Amino acid sequence: MQIWPGRPYPLGATFDGSGTNFALFSSVAERVELCLLDDDGGEERLELTEVDAHVWHAYLPTVRPGQRYGYRVHGPFDPANGHRCDPSKLLLDPYAKAIDGQIDADPSLYSYQFDDPAERNTDDSAAHTMVGVVINPFFDWGYDRPPNREYHESVIYEAHVKGMTQLHPDVPEEQRGTYAGMSHPAVIQHLVDLGVTALELMPVHQFVNDPHLQEKGLSNYWGYNSIGFFAPHNAYAAYGTRGEQVDEFKVLVKALHEAGIEVILDVVYNHTAEGNHQGPTLSFRGIDNASYYRLVEGDEAHYFDTTGTGNSLLMRSPHTLQMIMDSLRYWIEEMHVDGFRFDLASTLARELHEVDRLSAFFDIIQQDPVISQVKLIAEPWDVGEGGYQVGGFPPLWSEWNGQYRDTVRDFWRGEPSTLGELASRITGSADLYEHTGRTPVSSINFVTAHDGFSLRDLVSYNEKHNEANGEGGADGESHNRSWNCGVEGPTDDPEILALRARQQRNFLTTLMISQGVPMLLHGDELSRTKGGNNNTYCQDNELSWIDWELDPENAELLEFTRSLIALRAEQPVLRRRRFFAGAPQHGGESEIGDIEWFTPAGEHMDDEDWDTWFAKSVMVFLNGNAIPEPDVRGEKIVGDSVLVLLNAAAEPIDFELPGTDYAELWTTALDTFDTSAVGKEHDAGAALTVAGRASIVLVSGGQEQQ
Repeated sequence: MQIWPGRPYPLGATFDGSGTNFALFSSVAERVELCLLDDDGGEERLELTEVDAHVWHAYLPTVRPGQRYGYRVHGPFDPANGHRCDPSKLLLDPYAKAIDGQIDADPSLYSYQFDDPAERNTDDSAAHTMVGVVINPFFDWGYDRPPNREYHESVIYEAHVKGMTQLHPDVPEEQRGTYAGMSHPAVIQHLVDLGVTALELMPVHQFVNDPHLQEKGLSNYWGYNSIGFFAPHNAYAAYGTRGEQVDEFKVLVKALHEAGIEVILDVVYNHTAEGNHQGPTLSFRGIDNASYYRLVEGDEAHYFDTTGTGNSLLMRSPHTLQMIMDSLRYWIEEMHVDGFRFDLASTLARELHEVDRLSAFFDIIQQDPVISQVKLIAEPWDVGEGGYQVGGFPPLWSEWNGQYRDTVRDFWRGEPSTLGELASRITGSADLYEHTGRTPVSSINFVTAHDGFSLRDLVSYNEKHNEANGEGGADGESHNRSWNCGVEGPTDDPEILALRARQQRNFLTTLMISQGVPMLLHGDELSRTKGGNNNTYCQDNELSWIDWELDPENAELLEFTRSLIALRAEQPVLRRRRFFAGAPQHGGESEIGDIEWFTPAGEHMDDEDWDTWFAKSVMVFLNGNAIPEPDVRGEKIVGDSVLVLLNAAAEPIDFELPGTDYAELWTTALDTFDTSAVGKEHDAGAALTVAGRASIVLVSGGQEQQ
C-alpha cells in the first residue's frame, strides 16, 4: 500500500475525494501504528513515521469511505507517572467521524489482570472494541438554513432519539429508535403542532454501553458516557454503521430545519467512558493519558473526578481544549446543529480545583466566531466541591435553572413561604442573572427533565421507585419535592385523578407564563409515566419509551399544552427580552407599571403580604403596553395585557380583578380547573373564583391600558 507523508492537520481521518489523510496526536508515543481492518477480522498495520508537533500522520491514496481503522500506540506504561500506553489494545481515534461496533465485557479491554491488578494484561482487544470508520463528508444540504430562533421566542423540547420513536405507531418498524424515525413526518408534525421551536436531543455522541450494566441485563440508555465526540451514536442508525449514520443524522437536522425547528445537542465533554484507573483502555487512555485526563497531583495513577463517573477531562490541556472546540465547530459547520447543552458544565470550568467561570474554556468559546453565535446552555453544577453554580456562568451562556424547578415544585405542592421566591422565578430570576448584565433568557426554566420524575410521576409519587435499576433503591435523588395528591402511585379514585391532572396543567401553565426560556420534557404533554422511577438511565424499555396510545384524559392534556404554548407565542408580554423595571425583591413593581402584584382582594402586595408564611395565592398583572424593548424592526411592541391568578391553596379563593385602569374587559385564556371556561368574559373589578390548586390566565383583548 502506498503511504504518503500527509499532513498533521486536521486531526482524524479526512477523505478528500482521492484518498484519506490520517492524523493522531500523542505527546508520549514512541511509535504509532495505523491499523486498517477488513471484514474477516484481518488487520493491516502501517507504521506512521511522520511526526510534527506530536501529531503522527500519513496520507493513503487508496483508502476510501467505509474503511474501518484504529491505532496501536507504543510508549510508556507507567501508571504511577500517569502514562498508560498499551499496544495490545486497538484504540479508537478521538476524532473518528463514524464508529462501528460496541464494546463487550471481555477482559482483553483492560490493561491489568482481574485476579491480580498488579499484573499486565497483554491480550489483544481488537475483537471486542469499537473502531473508527472513514466517512464521505460530502452531503447535499440543498437550501438548508439555520432557523435562528430568537432565544426569547424559543420553546425547548428535551427528547431521546429512541424513547421518542420506539413505540410510535406511524413510524415504520425498521426506523423506530433511530435518527430516521426521529425525522419521520409524523414525529416532526407532533413537534410542529405542539409549538416547540427547538429539539434538545439527549446524547447522540458515540457512547459506551457499560459492561457492568450489560451483565445485569440493563444498558446505558441515557448515553452520558461519551467516547467519540465527533461521531453520531451508531445504535441510533437505521441503515448501517459504516458511515451511513452520519448522513442519516444530517437528514434529521435538515428535516427539522425545514419545519422551523432548531437542533440542540446535549453534550458530555466533562469525562469519557474509560472510567477510573480500573476502567478499560479504549482510546484517550492508551493514546496520551496525562494530556487528556485530570490526574491526582502526586498520585498520577488515579484520576481527579468531579463528575461521579471515574474521570474528568483536563481543561487546562491545550490538546483537550482543541479537541472540544474542534468537536463543537464540526457539529455546527458540518452537521448544522444550532446549539449545545453542556452536561455538568462546572467541571469544564475547573482549571485547577476551584470552579472559575473565566477559565480558558470559556475564554476560547467567547472569542470563537462560530461557537459563540449558537445557543450555549450550561448544566451549572457538578458533584465536586463548589460545583453548584446556578447564576454563575458568563453572560454568553444560558443555564438550566435548578432554582426555578425547585421553587415551582414547592409552590404547587403547598410549601409555606414560597410566594416571594416564586415571584422572582416567574419573572426571569433577575436576582440570579441581572447583576452580571444578563437577561431573562439566561434562565432555562423547567419543572421536569430526563433526570428525575416525569410530570405525571411528580404528582403521583412521594418517593422514588427505582427497584428495577438493581441498586436496591440507593440510586436517584431522594428529595424530589413531589406530592402524590393523597395516594402513592396508580389509583382509581376520580378525585385524586382529577387533582393530578389539574396539577400537571398548573405546572405547565406556570412554565409557559414565566419569563425566560421554557423547556418541556418529552412525553410530559402526553402524561407519560415512568412508574415512579426517577433515574431511568439504564432502562431501555417501555419504562422509558413514550407510549403514544392516548386515553381521553391524556389527549386532553396534549390539547391543553398545545393551546398553552400557542398562548405564549401570541402574547409578547409573556416572552420579554429584558427584565421588568420593578426591583426583583418580592417581585417588586415599577413606576412605568410594566408589572404589578395583587392579593386576591385586589390590593397591591406589600412586604407583609409577601412575608405571610401561609399565603399561597397571588395575582400578577403583565402590562402589554409597557414593553420597553423594540421588535426586530425597531418598532414598539404593543400587545394584550395578561392577568395571572395562581392559587396553590386547597380551598377555592375569590379574586377581585383590577379596576378599569388596567382593562375594561378580561377574557379567560385558560383555566386549569375548568378547561371549558376558555373564552368567558369578566368585567373590570369583578369577582372571580379560582378553584383550590388551580390557575387562571386572563387576556385583556387589547383594551386601552394606563
